[in-house]
Amino acid sequence: MCSRLQDNLSGNGFMPLFSAVKPEQLSTFQRASTEAEPDSSKPDHSPSTDSVISMASKRTLDFDKIFFAARKLLFDPLDSEEIHEEDEAGSQSHEGQVQSGRVHSMFLHNLPLYQVYYLQNVRDDIQRLKKSSLSELVLPQCVQGLQTALGQIYHSQSPPVCSTPPTPIRVTPSTLWQDLEEVKASGVLRNMSGREIRLHETSFELICSEASYMRSLEIAVNHFYASKTLNLTLAKMQHHILFSNIQRVMVASEKFLTDLELRLGECILIGSQIGDVVLRHCPAFHCLYVPYVTNMMYQEALIRQLLQQNKDFQNALSKLEKNPVCQRQSLKSFLVLPFQRITRIKLILETILKLTKLGSDSFTNLEKAIRAIHELLQECDCRVQKMKQIEELVCLEMQLVFGKVKSIPLVVSGRFLVHEGPVKQLSLASSGHPRMPFTNNYLHLLSDMLIISTKRDEYFKVLDHAEFPACLRCEPLKAEVLGLPPNSFLLHLSKRQTGDATVLILVTDTRSAKETWMKALSSKK
Repeated sequence: MCSRLQDNLSGNGFMPLFSAVKPEQLSTFQRASTEAEPDSSKPDHSPSTDSVISMASKRTLDFDKIFFAARKLLFDPLDSEEIHEEDEAGSQSHEGQVQSGRVHSMFLHNLPLYQVYYLQNVRDDIQRLKKSSLSELVLPQCVQGLQTALGQIYHSQSPPVCSTPPTPIRVTPSTLWQDLEEVKASGVLRNMSGREIRLHETSFELICSEASYMRSLEIAVNHFYASKTLNLTLAKMQHHILFSNIQRVMVASEKFLTDLELRLGECILIGSQIGDVVLRHCPAFHCLYVPYVTNMMYQEALIRQLLQQNKDFQNALSKLEKNPVCQRQSLKSFLVLPFQRITRIKLILETILKLTKLGSDSFTNLEKAIRAIHELLQECDCRVQKMKQIEELVCLEMQLVFGKVKSIPLVVSGRFLVHEGPVKQLSLASSGHPRMPFTNNYLHLLSDMLIISTKRDEYFKVLDHAEFPACLRCEPLKAEVLGLPPNSFLLHLSKRQTGDATVLILVTDTRSAKETWMKALSSKK
């Protein structure tokens, strides 16, 4: 699937749910809870952010050029419209809260920021593991023999206990579903198995963590995105790269949280309703999270560049981050939240599914919701890869010098860099000479063409280019028999830009490099 995206989640201190913790993982969780402490004295180089950043992020990028190409080739018209609207909103933002029309949450202000919410849960889980008996640590999904018995117990689930329209529920960061006054007053706990309680606890975790996430998003939008001081230090494109559609993401989170809270208020057995609620919000998630995660590639790269080159930005950001409302959290920690959240939702849903009765309507809806989130993450991964490909082409286009060779537009739809690297070209006319003359060339193999050049500092002077794969054919050589250097092979060009058909003898430094080039050049796409 998109393991790169999920790896990023764990790299930021967001662990799996408690119900999936195994005894042998205790020491790992203890280390994680210690290492995940925010340290304002050190720069935040979180593994996940670094892994999402593109390969060229360590040098100054022409963001305008890259995003112009991305809008043209990657985003559909609706996406481009939304980008334009976000740019306009950013340029017109002002001090104060951004209007969103949110219904006041029952939980929002009783929970910590999302950056620390799960760290607190991990610590609680560690303490719970230390005090738990072995039977409490056994996972039903890990013990095949218990599944039948647990399934029979689940059949005895009592009917949903529904209440009048939702009323405020007192919640603290450590509150469990079973500790809610409404749950205790209903008496449902007396007839519930441990598995059923875990189902509702995990479902309640989704609500509480969404409220915590919403609280952090409000700071990201109202404190950073809407800051006039910060906005004055940024060009329109820079503001969009930093914040993307985060305001729309916040509004979607508000609606999702409101629906979850309404369902909890209507029926305290929330575990049977989660899949239905998530599934209803998945289309909005897809429209909003895919562009946001795609844009994340350049957020930290731009922040790093601005901190080095823009003193006004540096001063404005420093003042904003020191504000008590941020609780010592950096702008980067707020910007990565949507990525962390959407991957976390999938993990929570998968845990709920394992605790849900097989074949029930709840089970079916959960499966559909998980599939929808899975497809969203796949699309995110696909878009990120395409953005990287566009970035490679934009950077390469700026480095190529065509000179007398007919120039070509490099950044076009569907084109991407397949392989690149140095090779030596042997002169056929002098192949019998004891000291064979070589030309140091550089090859860029794109998905539809081969560019041959010589490298000069950071630039490439183009010597020729040919269509790929139609006009290229690779052939192995018996180098020792022919008295040629080892790792030699033939490249036939049946048609090229600068002349008639020709054959090149190319030599690589290693055997593996030769095999890689021959495989790439022999590909039929």
